[in-house]
Amino acid sequence: MKLKPQVPMPKRSVEERIRSFSEVALGYSEEEAIAEANRCLQCKVPRCVEGCPVNVDIPAFIKKIRERRFEEALEIILEKNSLPAICGRVCPQENQCMGRCVLGVKGEPVNIGGLERFVADQKDRMKVRMKVKAAPPTGKKVAVIGSGPASLTVAAELAKLGHSVTIFEALHEPGGVLMYGIPEFRLPKRIVREEIDYVKSLGVKIETNVIIGKTIRIEELFNLGYDAIFIGSGAGLPRFLGIPGEDLNGIYSANEFLIRVNLMKAYEFPKYDTPVKVGDKVVVIGGGNVAMDSARSALRLGGDVTVVYRRTEEYMPARREEVINAKEEGVKFLFLASPIRFIGDEKGNVCKVECIRMKLGEPDESGRRRPIPIKGSEFTIDADTVIVAIGQRPNPICVYGEKDVKLTSHGTIVADPETGKTSRPGVFAAGDIVTGNATVISAMGGGKRTAWAIHEFLMSKGKS
Repeated sequence: MKLKPQVPMPKRSVEERIRSFSEVALGYSEEEAIAEANRCLQCKVPRCVEGCPVNVDIPAFIKKIRERRFEEALEIILEKNSLPAICGRVCPQENQCMGRCVLGVKGEPVNIGGLERFVADQKDRMKVRMKVKAAPPTGKKVAVIGSGPASLTVAAELAKLGHSVTIFEALHEPGGVLMYGIPEFRLPKRIVREEIDYVKSLGVKIETNVIIGKTIRIEELFNLGYDAIFIGSGAGLPRFLGIPGEDLNGIYSANEFLIRVNLMKAYEFPKYDTPVKVGDKVVVIGGGNVAMDSARSALRLGGDVTVVYRRTEEYMPARREEVINAKEEGVKFLFLASPIRFIGDEKGNVCKVECIRMKLGEPDESGRRRPIPIKGSEFTIDADTVIVAIGQRPNPICVYGEKDVKLTSHGTIVADPETGKTSRPGVFAAGDIVTGNATVISAMGGGKRTAWAIHEFLMSKGKS
């Protein structure tokens, strides 16, 4: 039997999107979604569910799409996932649920992410969400530090269980990496705000411009009557290359560049008062999703963009879909090369990047072949803007000085991977602050597990 191909997700034309921050993927129509849902085999042992970090009942919601019962499909998703419109857009489904789809063995897997997005984007979605009711109040208070995917998941789950939850966010708008790290053309801010509104509708309070560890300390939160504290502050510090010339003007960390463009709307300057310099020749260092987001943002701001990556394309950690989009839009790629020095002009502005060519050796601890410099192969490329996108690291500012909360040598918080329990009773942690830089859905999975551990802790508190 010949397998039907996956129904393609409609996208804006390249000509339209390269100078626009409007969302690129347009989502399935009703008929397209039903056609794609009809490809699902409804396996008796659904391996796709095993691949979902929050264990959404995927065959069940797809079956409801087939039957045009879209509200019921959303209800099924919301049982396990409080942020489906976000997950349908940015989760690496190809490595998780779709990576386990039986159809993918001999053909193309079901586009589970596209179907999740379709359901979450239905016009009646908020009506369905309002049906979700919280349990009777328990009288217990929980403070949640950070407002990214792990924190929003913990807050929603605990609120549904009847606890009083307050989120403390350091920046002026909640959402964490969802708001400042992912461009509008991939995850519209409107979607993030709507998902946060749903969490707030459960009774969760959000306080912005509060830096836990500076504005207020963890001990003070306990003194204010909070019974438990969850830390989900993510991995927001940039990594740098540590090579000569990295302090020249025109060199950004991807964190700064994307925060300016995304959260502070530099792409609408001067309407929004946040300038961002993008020259004619832009070089982006790195091969992950953040590098693709930086490259595609810089291209939309007028730059001629080249991504420099030290391995070959097959080893790029970025989602394949994002690499294809970047190529379609005109981003260039220079593989098997790594920067060794930035060269500046007489005014201290970057003007060239000196690189060295690489070859691949034996696999390293990541399972990818290790890049090895080729002696004497140095060369330069022109650049008046450089964006360094080689990963992020945690900044556990909230626990500095808190001797009872242990940290690893990498700055992550030591916490049980299943329960989120830290070395201090009543303090829990999950997401990137524990695992290091990872995906949105893995942070949500950690948050979901931790929420239940917090609930058990709260309900046993005071019992003999």
